Amino acid sequence: MPHATEPPQSARLVEAVLFDFHGTLAQVEDPLTWVVAAAAACGAQLDRGKATILADRLVTAGRAGGPLPHRVPPQLAEHWADRDLYEHSHRAAYTGLAASVHTDVDGLADALYDRVLRPDGWVPYPDTEPTLRKLHDAGIKIAVVSNIGFDIRPHFAHWGLDGLVDAFALSYEVGRTKPDPAIFLRACGMIGADPERTLMVGDSPADAGAVKAGCAALVLPAADPGRTNGLGASLALAGCI
Repeated sequence: MPHATEPPQSARLVEAVLFDFHGTLAQVEDPLTWVVAAAAACGAQLDRGKATILADRLVTAGRAGGPLPHRVPPQLAEHWADRDLYEHSHRAAYTGLAASVHTDVDGLADALYDRVLRPDGWVPYPDTEPTLRKLHDAGIKIAVVSNIGFDIRPHFAHWGLDGLVDAFALSYEVGRTKPDPAIFLRACGMIGADPERTLMVGDSPADAGAVKAGCAALVLPAADPGRTNGLGASLALAGCI
């Protein structure tokens, strides 16, 4: 009796998938939670109204993992330009932006930044784990490619996802930032994948820069914390459905 058989590995069109981190696999915690938790770490309790106003001002000033600031003060311009290439510049840029917002909570700027370094300062999307697991179980290599100024491997370990990711190409370690084709090529090299059989999944035009490295690209809209953002589309493109 005829039966379906899995095609040989060599016949698979996609042998590896690269994922962006922020806005693709995880989102920063909501601004109100961010500010209240950081203030509490400084020994201050903020009422909801005050915390909401402060959160709005801080997000406008510029938050790591948030929208780009409307204005970068001249004294922070160099650190801002290098924020995804050096750890010290990443911290200096974002603590400097937070410090530009008046507050009576001592140490708040550093506490706000420290939330970004903690796994509980982020929320993985609901479809992140099942998507990574299905790709992993299908034998498809996975790498995370991120413009970032700190190590996110502990976040994945905390979420129990580290065993599903084969490599991390982080801009501050690689010395290149998306959309530079070099960072995508480095990621492919780290997992032994042919760029022409690799899919890049992200949420911005910078992620689409993978096309110049020979990869296919899927750009999805970033979703709010706790909402699905369409990661399952990558499974169909990788032949896992």
